[in-house]
Amino acid sequence: MSLLAAGFVTGLSLIVAIGAQNAFVLRMAIARRHVLPVIAVCAISDALLITAGIAGIATILDHAPGVIDVIRWAGAAFLIGYGLLAARRALRPSALSAAPGGAVTIGAALLTCLALTWLNPHTYLDTVLMVGSVANHYGNPGRWWFGAGAIAASAVWFVALGYGARYLRNWFAKPGSWRILDGSVAVLMFGLGAGLVVSS
Repeated sequence: MSLLAAGFVTGLSLIVAIGAQNAFVLRMAIARRHVLPVIAVCAISDALLITAGIAGIATILDHAPGVIDVIRWAGAAFLIGYGLLAARRALRPSALSAAPGGAVTIGAALLTCLALTWLNPHTYLDTVLMVGSVANHYGNPGRWWFGAGAIAASAVWFVALGYGARYLRNWFAKPGSWRILDGSVAVLMFGLGAGLVVSS
């Protein structure tokens, strides 16, 4: 149980920081659009990446830095593009809208969520390399208990974020509130994207 708790705390400490994925989940949650599918994509993706890290993908990535470089550049391009969309929404905000036109299809929401997850190098650094490396220090079967804790932390966080954000709904009934959120998201995305370019 101690390894399960250690994995939970480690996973939670890595995922709670507001990043591209969390900002998108927050936006969908506040607007109450496709919350459950978006949460499911995030939690399942994290579970797959954590499992891959524990299974040894972290070692492979250590010996194939070119893969991380490709992910880094693709991620930078996507984050900057998403930042531009957020900046445009900030300039033309609308109350309780998940997209500029007031609606977003489930397909578009899931594709955006997948891109923010799988094209983000920080996701690989946190879930595959960090969690995978720490977990593998515990050997068998300890590493899998640690991983189970990290996976549980991811699921708990996304459910809390997705269904807890509804309490902010009244505040986001004003276009000005969306301007603040989208402006902050734009700055965050530009910063993350620029950071990836600089670190290459």
